[in-house]
Order: sequence, then C-alpha cells, then structure tokens
Amino acid sequence: MKFTLSWLKDHLDTDASLDEIVETMIKIGLEVEEVIDPAEALAPISVGYVKHAEKHPDADRLRVCKVDTKDGEMQIVCGAPNAREGIKVAYAPVGAYIPGIDTTLTKAKIRGVESLGMMCSSRELELGDDHDGIMELDGDAEVGTPLADLVGPLDPVIDFEVTPNRPDTNGVRAIARDLAAAGIGTLKPLEIPEVGSTFDQPVAVTTEAPEACPAFGAIVIRGVKNGPSPEWLQKRLTAIGLRPINMLVDVTNYLSYDAARPLHVYDIKKLNGGVHARMGREGERFEALNDKEYSVDETMCVIADDEKVLGLGGIMGGTSSGCDETTTDVLVESAYFDPLTIAKTGRKLGLTSDARYRFERGIDPASIEDGLQRAAKLILDTCGGEASTITVAGKPPVEEKVIDYPPTEVRRLTGMDVPESRQEEILSALGFEVSRGGSWSVRVPTWRPDVEGKADIAEEVARIHGLDKLPTEVLPRLGDAPRRNPSLSEARVAAAKQAMASLGLLEAVTWAFTDEVGAAHFAAQPKEIHLLNPISADLSVMRPTPLPNLLLAASKNAARGAESVRLFEVGGAYTDNTPKGQRTVATGLLWGAGPRDWRSSNAAPSVFDAKEMAIAVLEAIGAPADKLMVFSDEVQGYHPGRSGQLRLGPKNTLARFGELHPSVTKAYDLTGPVAVFEVELDKVPAPKNKSATKPALDLPELMPVRRDFAFLYPEDKPALDLIKAIQGSEKQLIDDVRLFDVYRGKGVPEGQRSLAIEVVLQPRSETLKDKDIEAVSAKIVAAAEKLGATLRG
Repeated sequence: MKFTLSWLKDHLDTDASLDEIVETMIKIGLEVEEVIDPAEALAPISVGYVKHAEKHPDADRLRVCKVDTKDGEMQIVCGAPNAREGIKVAYAPVGAYIPGIDTTLTKAKIRGVESLGMMCSSRELELGDDHDGIMELDGDAEVGTPLADLVGPLDPVIDFEVTPNRPDTNGVRAIARDLAAAGIGTLKPLEIPEVGSTFDQPVAVTTEAPEACPAFGAIVIRGVKNGPSPEWLQKRLTAIGLRPINMLVDVTNYLSYDAARPLHVYDIKKLNGGVHARMGREGERFEALNDKEYSVDETMCVIADDEKVLGLGGIMGGTSSGCDETTTDVLVESAYFDPLTIAKTGRKLGLTSDARYRFERGIDPASIEDGLQRAAKLILDTCGGEASTITVAGKPPVEEKVIDYPPTEVRRLTGMDVPESRQEEILSALGFEVSRGGSWSVRVPTWRPDVEGKADIAEEVARIHGLDKLPTEVLPRLGDAPRRNPSLSEARVAAAKQAMASLGLLEAVTWAFTDEVGAAHFAAQPKEIHLLNPISADLSVMRPTPLPNLLLAASKNAARGAESVRLFEVGGAYTDNTPKGQRTVATGLLWGAGPRDWRSSNAAPSVFDAKEMAIAVLEAIGAPADKLMVFSDEVQGYHPGRSGQLRLGPKNTLARFGELHPSVTKAYDLTGPVAVFEVELDKVPAPKNKSATKPALDLPELMPVRRDFAFLYPEDKPALDLIKAIQGSEKQLIDDVRLFDVYRGKGVPEGQRSLAIEVVLQPRSETLKDKDIEAVSAKIVAAAEKLGATLRG
C-alpha cells in the first residue's frame, strides 16, 4: 500500500516531519517498508546553460553541446530535437543516477565524441510523461541551482505492508486516524457530500446471490464529459504506481486507495437492460479489462446485464461495458462482496486486482452509499452532468458489535499502566464509542472487522499508547536442566545411525505411509494399516517396512542420472494398529556400482555386502554377533537364492538381508541388483549388565599366530557351519576365523569347493610352541572332518 505525504495531509492536520510520521507508523504497528523521496533522487540534478550546439560530425541526429554547469563547462552529446544554444536545461553530471532509465551515468564516447553528463527530459527524471525533448527551464534560473528548487515541492511516497488483521489500512483515511490517535496530529473530519438528485435512478439493479453479494448499490450520472482527470489526481495515482486513464476510471481508483472503498463504473449505453449480481453459469465467458478472456462457473459471483456477463463481482470488470472518452451516461457501482467467494474465484482464475485484494480481506459494509456520494461529487465537479437518486439492492451485513471491556484488561494482558482517561481518548480517536461504567461498553466501528473481544480492544490501547513502553523484567535464572540418560531404544537408534553412516550410507527421512502397490511387494496389508483419510492416493497405507520408500527415493535418483545410491533409514514399520504392531527397523539399501576409480573394484552390491552391513549394525547396538545363526528361509520381496536371515536361536529373527527379487527392482525401474538389509532393533535382547560403565580394555601382550587351512567342502553345505565348528574347536586360543577364498575348478571334485580359511591364535600367558600350534591344528582338522570337510593336500 502506497500513499503520498500530501495525500495523508488531506486527512491529517499535522506539522510533523516525514521522519516523525514514519517512526510513529512503525511504533503503532504499521510496517513501513520504504520511503521514496523524489527530492533525494533529484539532488545531483541542477540547472545548466547551453552555450553552443553544433551537429555531430558522424551523426545527423546528434548534437555536440557546450554546457555551462556548476562543475564548469561540459561537453555533452545529445539527441533531443530541441537541443540548441541559449536554453537552460536539467544537467546530470557523471555519477548521477537517472531513475526514469534506471542508469548511473559514466563518461562515454558517442560516435567517437566524448560526452560528460546528460541533459534530461521530464520522463527520464520521473517528473512527467514528456519525452519528446529535454526539459527547457525558466531562462531566469541561475546555473547550478538545484532542480528540486525549481520544480516545486516534491511529494514523498510511503510504502507500508498491510497486515491481514487490518483491512481498513488499505485506505489512507485509516492511516491518518491511527496517527491522530497516536498524537501525531488531528484527524480532519471527512465530509460526505450531499449530491442533489434530479431524477430517479433508471437502471434496475438486483442481487440474486445474497450469500456472495449481500448488497449492490448504484447511482447514475448522465450528461458527463469524460476526459483526463485533474493534474492533482493524476499525480497521486502516478506516484503510487497507477496509470491515469480517464476521470471516470481514475475516481474509482482514487477512492479505493483513499478510503478502502472499491467502486466500478459502467457505460450505460453499452448495457442491455438492468445490472444484476448473480452466480455464473456454465459456458459463460467475458473479456476482462486486462484484455484476457475468462470462463466463469456457478461458484463465481458475476455482474451481468440482461444478456451477458459484464465482469467478476469484486475482482475485475469487462471491456464490453468500460468507460471511454465517448461515455456520456455512467452507472457507478458500490457493492459488498463475500470475502471467501472473492478469494476462491481469484485463486481459481489466477486473477489479481486491487479490488480483489480489498474485498477478500474485508471492507466497511457501511460505506456503500458514502462511496457513491463521494464518487458522484468528484465526477460532477470535473465532468459535469446531473446525478440520480441512489438505489441499494439487498442489505449490507452491518453488524452492531458491542463488547464489555474492563479497563483493567490492558494491565492484565500487557503489564502497562494506562490511565482510564487515556484509554478512552485512544479508543474514541480510533472510532470506537465508549460508554463508561464498572465495565465499559465499547461499540466497534464497522470498518474494524478484526476486533472480536476485549483482548483486541486492549491491544488497540497498548498499540497506540506505545508498545515501546512495555515494562521489561529479567527472568529468574533457571537451574541447569537435569541430565537424562537415553533409554535403551534411543541409544540403539543413535548407534544404528552412526554405524550405517560410517559404512558410507546417507540417511533418508521418508513418510511413515506408502502406496498400496509398493507395500504389497513385502508384506500382506491388513485393513488395520489402511488410512481412512490419506493425504494422497500414493500414501494410503502404513508402511510394513521402510523399503518401498527407500526404493522410490533410489528410483528418483537413478532417473536423475545417479550412478549409485546408498541410503539408510531408522524408523517405524507397521503390521497392525496395536502398540505391538509397530517396530523400529534400521534399513539400508545399496544400488548401482560405485564411481569408476582405480582404487576400487567398482562392483555392484551383492547379498554379501548386505549381510556384512547387517552384522555391523547388530554389533553396534550390542547384539551377540558371535552367536548369530544364518537361515536361508525365503523372505517376501527378496531373491529366494540370494537372501537370508540372522537369528538368535531358531525363532528370534534379528535381521533380514539379501538382494531384492528382480520383479521388485523392475517395478521401481532399477536395473541390476539391489542389496538391502533390515535390522529389528526391538528384538535384540537387552544387555544383562546394565551398568553405564564400559568394560576394561583387554589388549593381549603376546603376538598372535596366523595359520591358513584349505578344506574341500560339499557345495550344499553352508560355509558358516564350518567356520563355527573351527571356532569352537579350541575356544581358549582361537581368536578369529575368516574365510578369505573360495575355489572351484581343476583338482577339486565335482560337488565340492575349496574353502581357504585363516585362523588367528591369540596366546594369553605364554608364547606358543610348535607342539601347541600342531595340537590346535589337529583339533581344527578333526572338527572340520566331523562336518564332512577334508583337509586339502
């Protein structure tokens, strides 16, 4: 919302400076964004005198001028047709900013001739629309005189943000009222002229949609001579960024900003019958004043005559009934439109306007006739003619709102001590009517729809009295917040996240919901996990596992050119709607080969990568990894031959790992294997030792001994069984057992494979002798042979 200082002073009698006015506006809650002072923009511009002018040697339309300026004689190349000797001009030196062309002047060569500065037109300095030539100033003006001293007083423009709770401040009158209440001046009375009517209003006006347009008022003025509006009105509209059109249109724009009272004018000769506010009909179209065509429907309030739609009520009129220089008889509309209907229509059509901005925030419903009277007076004074009576169809929703207000409310809510006499003075200045008593009765003015209760009235008093006067108190120092040790589940979540991040996975945070099709890949979907009111169709069920959402994220990354995706999420998985039906799962996903690099194999992820990561997460959260058993039971959604489960005992499944079934990866447009793992954090047994202290560090003093064995082992038997048998053959000395190679081929019987296994022996009390090592080796071979393994020679 913009307005000029002189415009404000039409309503406010004040001697306050511009700075005082702006500072007061900010104090009372009117958020000033910018102050534009034309005098500052013109500060570098001064009077110059053209001593000599001659044709440019290389350009017929350019002239090289010698100009006397405050900086001495300057050579300026100018293309204006009136650039000649003997005239006084508006001189802008090098370094000056020219607002009309948004340019800061620099030294220049124009067709090889140096030019130091500029002689400006009125449009270039935003002092008018003349651009046919440079400004010619009064011949008596002295060289060097600031241009601002010659063009008269310049009107500063104040731009402030209208907050949603103050629709009345869309008019200058309300701003003046607030400033007067704050003591910055006196509010001038607003005179509503009595326009004498000479005939009855001849155009039938009706409202057929009282919910969308409760009241529709009109006045007819005939015999007008439309043309340009007066200079004062044009200057005000131009200053706030509006383009003057003609008097009939400019009046409606002026009153919209002056009193937050949108109006519209119709050329009566272009109407067919009466004017009606009604709901639109399917198939109706009209061409709006922005030269675009719009289709309306039954949810939109339109203004129509007996034959066609004239415009959208409260938003924008149409070209078919617009006023131009040939208009002689005009109907002025002043109506009240439902804010919600206006907002819905504007959003549906993507159509914005000053009228929509005001109507959808709420205007004064009691201003219908006042707006018509003021508009008629301005038109009659400038365009002549005679006015009709005023007719109003329907009834404006003027609500008499009286609030019980105890004057102690200000202190109770804000801590400010405001004398009752000052409170009454403030409220009266803001347009409230106060009836004093034990608890005051305060009548709310019709232009303040935001005031609903006594707290709102107390806010008005505090705002005008000065929020800078709010008492301040230092809060008492609080003691340090008690430290709380994380619960076991919290600690496990943190440890799992840290473990997966250290493995090179990136954390994802996805919805707890997923789509029905994605969930069906991994689990059945009982009715309990279906949402009654999903936020979208593809988030219709609680996820049985985070995998569908991680797969969707991987698919989107792959579609955007990612070569590999490494993601993890720790979150809920759901089987039913009971507390036990929610589990906390640490899930990881690996897809695609890594970036091409001579330091790595660049291999695609496999079931073994998933298994390794699942075991690493289990170890991080305190699971007994050495007691885990691997089962190859089929898991829904996983590849049946490349997946498995990690269990603690035959029934307690702590993790699932493996590659996904090809049908699943295809459903998500992923090529190649996708390795995943899921660790059930809640199923890991709680540690028996609940002490918070860590166990003592156990570092052996003696060097370990490493021995390698190669066993022929049947293809149909898991290698893990052999590793565990070797591990248990000598628990005191064997510290680690690791499979490091698998060989099939020449020298290995069919149906078997050669497993190369490294065994680490860690002595504790004394260095091992050869006989000790041989004894352990014999136990290892014996344990392997019990499982059907043969030491390879």
